[in-house]
Amino acid sequence: MRVADGRPIIGTTDDITPMVRWLFAVAALVVLIVAVGGITRLTESGLSITQWKAITGVIPPLTEAQWQAEFADYRKIPQYLDVNGPAGMTLAQYKFIYFWEWIHRLLARLIGLAFALPLAWFWFRRTIPLGYKPRLLALLALGGLQGAVGWWMVSSGLTPEAADRVSHFRLAAHLLTALVTLGGLVWTALDLMELRRGQAPARLQRFGVGVLAVLMFQLFMGAMVAGLRAGYVAGAGWFSMDAWPLMQGRFFPEGVEWAAGFFHALFSDPYLTHFIHRWWAWVVAAALVVLARRLRARRQRGISVAIHCAFGTQVLLGIFTVWSGMSLWLAVAHQLVGALLVMATVWGVHALGRRDQVGYGV
Repeated sequence: MRVADGRPIIGTTDDITPMVRWLFAVAALVVLIVAVGGITRLTESGLSITQWKAITGVIPPLTEAQWQAEFADYRKIPQYLDVNGPAGMTLAQYKFIYFWEWIHRLLARLIGLAFALPLAWFWFRRTIPLGYKPRLLALLALGGLQGAVGWWMVSSGLTPEAADRVSHFRLAAHLLTALVTLGGLVWTALDLMELRRGQAPARLQRFGVGVLAVLMFQLFMGAMVAGLRAGYVAGAGWFSMDAWPLMQGRFFPEGVEWAAGFFHALFSDPYLTHFIHRWWAWVVAAALVVLARRLRARRQRGISVAIHCAFGTQVLLGIFTVWSGMSLWLAVAHQLVGALLVMATVWGVHALGRRDQVGYGV
């Protein structure tokens, strides 16, 4: 059914299916950049490029002189002066960390184009269903905000008075903006699938809001752990009880700095942030089990299984990452599955708020 200007009210498969595929493709790119962002953080690569060049930054240094100029800029910041310089960083080592930050920024640009260009095409073709233009523009704005927050984060580590890393608060803002964008992409794609079937968009119920809030706090604390390098404070050793479930042989770790108050410790002390992150995970697991049970009661078994698999894998990866002494690839997998868990949870909350209980058609 269409109105006079040709825009779909209900929409047809030919109109809506390409938009659904587009949104899921962009969501997949966001998951990829979250994983690359994890590599960038764990390899201490995020400060290797000290300038933001929107156009010319696409091309990396190509000559020896260009590499030396980039390395000279990096040698002025605290991370080099306090850590990598005394450690004897070579140009070859600098090129390695530069590569990961360059890939991260390149992916960010590609995601922007992958969203903006098809959006302009659908807009021009007048195939965007009624009511979805503001939502798609909001997602575009979130993407732009993500880029701005990314540079705001990097800039926190470039000033002479900065620490040898970026602000962990800004890092958390950067990661959470990406994950909120991911959730918005998935929710919008699922709503379009409902529209394709002639159904109204899903409603966000209070229980769903609670589940998402519990998960968001866990993701925030995970970003705090990453930004403070708090993954190392528990100890290590495969299947060592002293590293997990204990922390350095104790249930509650020694060394928490309380002098500046509880909230400062909660968000800035590596011992306490790690402790909260590992045990809040079980609050998240309980909330997701309840969500999955409600979905099974409504004959949404596939979504229930996806949620269980995602959070079960995430918990195991968190434990293995600690036991391994922060193995790069286990830690990256932990962050990657965290993004997949966001997708599965949004899928479940969306299904709970649907107006009917007919299974999704892909």
